[in-house]
Amino acid sequence: MTMAKEEVTDAKAKLEGFGKEMLAQIEKGKGPKFVTLSRSRSNIKYDEKKGILSLGRNSEERDFVNVGQAKRFMQTVAIAAKCHKFLEENLHTTIRGLFYQLKYSLGDDVDENIFNEQSESNPLIEDLEVALQLKREDLNLNATRKGILAGSIRVVDRFGGEKIEIDGTKQGRSGWAIPSDVDNDIEFVDVNAKYVIVVEKDALWQRLNEDRFWKKENCILISPQGQAARGTRRLIRKLADHGLPIYVFNDCDAWGWYIYWTIKTGSINLAYIGNEIATPEARFLGVTMADIENYDFLKKMVMKATDVDIKKAQDMLEYGWINKHKEWVEELKKVIKTRTKLEQDTLQGPKLTFVGDYIKKKIAEKDFLP
Repeated sequence: MTMAKEEVTDAKAKLEGFGKEMLAQIEKGKGPKFVTLSRSRSNIKYDEKKGILSLGRNSEERDFVNVGQAKRFMQTVAIAAKCHKFLEENLHTTIRGLFYQLKYSLGDDVDENIFNEQSESNPLIEDLEVALQLKREDLNLNATRKGILAGSIRVVDRFGGEKIEIDGTKQGRSGWAIPSDVDNDIEFVDVNAKYVIVVEKDALWQRLNEDRFWKKENCILISPQGQAARGTRRLIRKLADHGLPIYVFNDCDAWGWYIYWTIKTGSINLAYIGNEIATPEARFLGVTMADIENYDFLKKMVMKATDVDIKKAQDMLEYGWINKHKEWVEELKKVIKTRTKLEQDTLQGPKLTFVGDYIKKKIAEKDFLP
């Protein structure tokens, strides 16, 4: 949906309310403070009902009169004020740009900058997101943009005072570059595809795009180009909300699994926006260890799993949201036992167009992992 004017106002209103609340505390002779949910590892919970990683109920107080918190409190307020200015001006920047906007001295008589390193400002942006229940994109802060799309969808992008219509079927060899913010001033229309295929590697996306797989199968073809950025994960979530099945096609190794599970359940680092970016409905189409038995040519294509791969598989067996699925327990144990792995690129072995045949067969037979 496109961002309505009242939604812009809502983000501004929350920032203004944040400031007014602290002013009210000062007027009452109290030290200003605010409360945010803790983002510590111990407060990350798996929501069984929703199927996502989310924050628990443990909260933390930020208190200006606390000597240990005074600087961080001041820095957070400076970020809030700057984001309010961005909203008023209808201008956007990255979190790096925000850092440089605030990297200046507190005054001629104070030998201290508001921020010295971006590592100081980044977690405070997250504090503000959690405290105000907003995404950084709502504050006109762009995250890293990574990911491409082609297929049966039209997008209306209101950008720079213009209304631009993007047709996912007419993006040529390059595809549509997925923006970091797919909520504000963007509307998805004519989403007529049957399903979504998320392809880990750009090379395989290009292979399927050249075959016009998305046209033949009436689907949407996405590549996060490795680990999925926030915007791509949010887009996948929105397409699932349109009722489209989501199939993920990755390597059969530690990194392929990790990419899949961050799409499916969200990640520990972004648990505070799990509802916005996790897609529990997603299914892992492949490549799987079972494929080695089902396709003879793959027996010659396996690679030796590294110690890192094995350690990751062992760690994943300990995660409650994974080991609840007996299919994944079996898959992970096979990797550990055989110490082998498989790349999705190997499916080009018999013929280049075999990748599309593989995907169609998997979907038709519902041969995928939960």
